[in-house]
Amino acid sequence: MTLSVLTIAGSDSGGGAGIQADLKTFAAHRVHGLSAIAALTAQNTRGVTGVAVTDPAFIAEQVDACFADFEVRAVKLGMLANAEVIHAVSDALERQHPVPVVVDPVMVATSGAALLDPDAVGALRDRLLPMAAVLTPNVPEAEVLLARHIIDHEDVLEASRALIARGCRGVLLKGGHLRGDGPVVDLLALPGGRTERFEHPRLAVRAHGTGCTLASAIAANLALGHSLAAACARGTDYVHRALLQGYRPGRSDITVLDHFAAGR
Repeated sequence: MTLSVLTIAGSDSGGGAGIQADLKTFAAHRVHGLSAIAALTAQNTRGVTGVAVTDPAFIAEQVDACFADFEVRAVKLGMLANAEVIHAVSDALERQHPVPVVVDPVMVATSGAALLDPDAVGALRDRLLPMAAVLTPNVPEAEVLLARHIIDHEDVLEASRALIARGCRGVLLKGGHLRGDGPVVDLLALPGGRTERFEHPRLAVRAHGTGCTLASAIAANLALGHSLAAACARGTDYVHRALLQGYRPGRSDITVLDHFAAGR
């Protein structure tokens, strides 16, 4: 039976992020992509103009349908919008056999549009962090989760360890938002104080869908049997290659990742 990876996230009508980016990433890794659509967004490379949240019971029904028929080897969580959706997804996953769950704590779109209700942060902390084989926040998301500022690489290390203390089995804190002209350093923190660094040259592009793609690439590599550290290394490499080959399909200056160039 062909192994599958499930994304539970929002749909991006512009095709650059969300469910669309997740399925492209799975295809590039040659795993079968499944999806449970947790929200619909009206968006393009210029911004988000509307959001319609899927009924939580129907999200759970999508999840149950996928697990009933497919060999789901990993799950990626993206935009879950509100506390009711987070609880429904958590309950649905707890009914299934344990699989690695990659949690991308989507809160704000590249354009600045809010994608998570502020009162849902507590549900995200309480339900999703203990479920995460790895949490993949950027710096602003980690700041919200921890209610603290993150300025430099020492802050990144302390924040990663604080998130581990909240129940995650791994935290990949992405360094792209840190100020400076040096390389981008993504830090993987693991229980017991272990850490690994993944470093790539900083690219002068404004990109869309990098967080979704990274979490999906990690999930695909976990499904393929790689260790968490190897999956994160391969995932960060994949995003860098996709950015190098990125293109601008819209009328803004936002770059969309080229998944199939990266997959080759």
